[in-house]
Amino acid sequence: MEAGAYYLLLLALTGISSTLSFYGDSITFQPAHKQKDGTYKVIFHHRQNGRSSCQDKPLHTCESEVCTSFVESSVLLTDQDDTGQGRWCQSEMHATATVRKNQTSFSLNQSGCCWGSNVDGKTKWTSEAELNLGSRSDSHALDSCPLTTTVSSLRVPQNCFSPIHILAHDPDGDHVRCRFSSDAAAPANFILDESKCVLSTKGEVDVGVHVFELMLEDFSRKNITLTYADGTSVFREGSDMSSPPLCKVKLQFSMEILPPLSSCEHGRVQPMFLSKTPSHGDVFHATMGQKFKLYAQAKATEASINDFQVSGPQNMTKEFKAGEQGTAELILSWTPQHSDLYRIVPVCFTAETNQSQSDMRCVVVLVTQEPLIQGTATVTCSPNKMTVALDKSSMPGIDVNFLQLIDSSCSLTSNGTHILGVMSFSTCGTKLLDKGDFLVFANEIRSYELPSEVIIRRKAVKIDINCQFPKTVSISSYYNLQKSNYIFTESNFGSFEYTFEIYNDNNFTSKVEVSNYPVEVKLLDTIYMGIQADSELPNVTLFVESCKATPNINPENVLSYDLVKNGCLKDETVVVYPSNQKTYNFEVQAFKFNGNYEQVYITCSVILCEPGTPYSRCAQGCLSDPSRRRRRSLVKETFSHSITQGPFRFIGHADPIAAMDQNLAVVKNSPAMDVKPSVMTKSRPTAEVIVPSVLLEDTESSSGRWGIEEILSANISTLVFASTFFVSMVMFVAVVVYITRKRNEEDCKVLLNSSYDN
Repeated sequence: MEAGAYYLLLLALTGISSTLSFYGDSITFQPAHKQKDGTYKVIFHHRQNGRSSCQDKPLHTCESEVCTSFVESSVLLTDQDDTGQGRWCQSEMHATATVRKNQTSFSLNQSGCCWGSNVDGKTKWTSEAELNLGSRSDSHALDSCPLTTTVSSLRVPQNCFSPIHILAHDPDGDHVRCRFSSDAAAPANFILDESKCVLSTKGEVDVGVHVFELMLEDFSRKNITLTYADGTSVFREGSDMSSPPLCKVKLQFSMEILPPLSSCEHGRVQPMFLSKTPSHGDVFHATMGQKFKLYAQAKATEASINDFQVSGPQNMTKEFKAGEQGTAELILSWTPQHSDLYRIVPVCFTAETNQSQSDMRCVVVLVTQEPLIQGTATVTCSPNKMTVALDKSSMPGIDVNFLQLIDSSCSLTSNGTHILGVMSFSTCGTKLLDKGDFLVFANEIRSYELPSEVIIRRKAVKIDINCQFPKTVSISSYYNLQKSNYIFTESNFGSFEYTFEIYNDNNFTSKVEVSNYPVEVKLLDTIYMGIQADSELPNVTLFVESCKATPNINPENVLSYDLVKNGCLKDETVVVYPSNQKTYNFEVQAFKFNGNYEQVYITCSVILCEPGTPYSRCAQGCLSDPSRRRRRSLVKETFSHSITQGPFRFIGHADPIAAMDQNLAVVKNSPAMDVKPSVMTKSRPTAEVIVPSVLLEDTESSSGRWGIEEILSANISTLVFASTFFVSMVMFVAVVVYITRKRNEEDCKVLLNSSYDN
């Protein structure tokens, strides 16, 4: 089926002419579904921004060949400036369309004039959205569109611009791309992170009102097939951002760049949200017919917070409370009706002063029919972990086997009275949140369903757990930034812990002190590291499946170098020391990444196995062919967990002669070396020479010095001494042997002078 075949204009929105200026809008879809007669029920909500008035009613029509029925609500005011200055207002309406069964997509398109006065000179605006009506093979339902909105008026001082996080929530967990609309130019000096939907600047921006037109599009993370009512289908490859999106919605808003402030410190003139306020992107659950409340608190010591600006659903009420010492509180209340059932509602808010406003926070509210089970939880905060105990009596009928933490590889255990879980602050998806006056380590216990389940009879569970520490108190005694301890819980293994340490010598008894992190090393220094496992179960076996290096703490960095892979040693300098079944001690020679990288982190993937299981991953050992790996036994071994140590920071330079003595015998394509030229070496147009990783230096550093690699791989015409060593660039092995056997004192002197004098 051709991609363009289902991009049909099914619905036209025609706005009534009005003297009011346009300041932006947003469209959100409720989950659409196919009805018994084959038609589609599509409900969308439309919010429109304004200043002094927001209640003009747009006219929505749907052609008879597209819709069998179309019903729209009245437009209701949802928020306005309570100070009487007419600085903002927002309205919302919704419409329900019954779309004929022969349609493959549902589109909204409206244009008009004019944008409010702005420095970009924009006048015409266009609202649009498009929903694919194919049934997804992964969920057996229609796609759920990304949710987004903003408050009506964003205001930022010119000299205090902080990145603005735009809500981009996808109910299906799809990738969301957030880009500037192709039919509108981006405002000057503004940039947009398309994957994170974060708006920032790349220079000074002009004072005045700027307008923004963004398009949010979702793409499935895995391969799916979309099936339509006429029996046709189309395949979509996972994470293929070049394919047509499953849904797209346009977000439009204005932002006023204010004159500079005397201070950009948050909490003074600019309001700062406090720990009582939800974090951006948080997801809440509301129950149909029951009052839902959301609280926020902000502080500004040198300005008066006089209101909160809110973007929310119809009938949501706002209560403002002024507090002491420059604080103010917002209480939002909303009782979802039957028509809101299963609706997913975006809510955004800012704290306002006459001079500025806080950052914008946005959350998502899911409306359910029955209340989510919250349970009674006790959380104990320790120096590097939190322990949670749920009282079973407060959660009757809950199956512990279907509970997990944010990281789905972490589950829980239970005894006769409680459901138990233990996690360190750096594992199981625990997030570090800056709440303004507190630092919070947060996780969540949630229920889940198996993909193979057609029906379920288990109640939904969502329990937030956290440890928080005031910023006014040093938390070094609570949270150790040197992440050596990793604690997990799995239902079949109970709680277990990995300790990843750096040692001073090969006795593996004297640990490098926390005060010495980052650990300073020189190239060719020997690094000693050790992993220990501790488990509630006796006689478990530790298996290190992989270890790799990255130039930052992100283990998924594409720039990486394997030390151990699939249980096999990949770097020739790695030496594993004999130890007990719960310990893995090893050494490796220090190296650095080619380029302007001065730090290295080591991340290892580790597994625990029960003894006496011949088909466990531990028993398999080194696998040269990963496809031979047997399916993980849920009882006999744990999930593979990643643990990270570092950073190592490089100081000084290595002794090049010592390096050549130890490493020049390693030749190109050595299986043990497994060097990736794009990662660990640089190549020049004249020739490519691969040298041991421990020899690599920054070839174009700010000091302008030549490293050892330049001596070996630079253009022959630029290095006079190279002719002594290289008879032919294609005869690399012969040259290496010659250098190793014939090098004399004069050669050494040339090498040293070339390395350090330039």
